[in-house]
Amino acid sequence: MDKISLDRIQLAHPKVRAELTAILEQAEKALTGEWKPRLTWTLRTFQEQNDLFAQGRTRPGRVVTWARGGDSWHNYGLAVDICLVHISGKMVSFDSVADFDKDGVADWIEVVKIFKSFGWEWGGDWAKPKTDLPHFQKTFGLSIAQAKAKITPKQDYISI
Repeated sequence: MDKISLDRIQLAHPKVRAELTAILEQAEKALTGEWKPRLTWTLRTFQEQNDLFAQGRTRPGRVVTWARGGDSWHNYGLAVDICLVHISGKMVSFDSVADFDKDGVADWIEVVKIFKSFGWEWGGDWAKPKTDLPHFQKTFGLSIAQAKAKITPKQDYISI
């Protein structure tokens, strides 16, 4: 597993770290070609979330999120975004239909199936226009309102 993903796993909620490691290990075994999964985001601060929300609205760039700070599972360490990265480390892909390992199944979908087997929700299953192919979240049955109520300024992660 690449060091970037390993480092990002350590930012995720402690309750999902071992599971994320297992997911990525399984995904790396499933993808037999030159492309592997990488975590691009795990934990995001409320400010980072608000900055992303501003993108395409009050700041330059395209819209990349529909959630303000506190309204994203990233803010609680319970969401991740992925990409596929070439083993050279020099190319990334968000192509959800490419079958780089030529096994008859899109590499992205192979990773999706593994996340889902661990009970993660995939943003690609959401209704358009809010689909989010790189996004996975595990909410443990909580709503965002419940997560907001659990967070305090002196706490790093909500209790689950």
